[in-house]
Amino acid sequence: SKIISLDERESNFRALLNFGHTYGHAIEAHAGYGNWLHGEAISVGMAMASRTSELLGYLKNTDYKRILSLLKKTGLPIKGPKNMSAASYLPYMMRDKKVISGEMRLILPISIGKAEIYSGIDKNIILSAIKDSQ
Repeated sequence: SKIISLDERESNFRALLNFGHTYGHAIEAHAGYGNWLHGEAISVGMAMASRTSELLGYLKNTDYKRILSLLKKTGLPIKGPKNMSAASYLPYMMRDKKVISGEMRLILPISIGKAEIYSGIDKNIILSAIKDSQ
């Protein structure tokens, strides 16, 4: 995979604001809007994005576990809907506004409080991260 450089207006802060949204919006779309609260879907998306980053070697295991712990401490879910298969996420994720020329771009944490935009991620890694978060 490769890092997409951020232009001056696309700050790391903005990337952090989108953290978890690609996965989370897939949950909302699949479940039907309103059946999952937005914040809950994004929480699961953050868990999935964090797992993706850990599988790719960008995020340390200790940071991954800390992210999950913090989400759990706030009472937010970290597991996706049981009735949604890992493969069913991908079509929704490909409709994300961050997809460019058919290539998915994900906001992945690289440490606590820091995220980068990545593209060219092997779909099998994405599927593994989703399965690990179900």
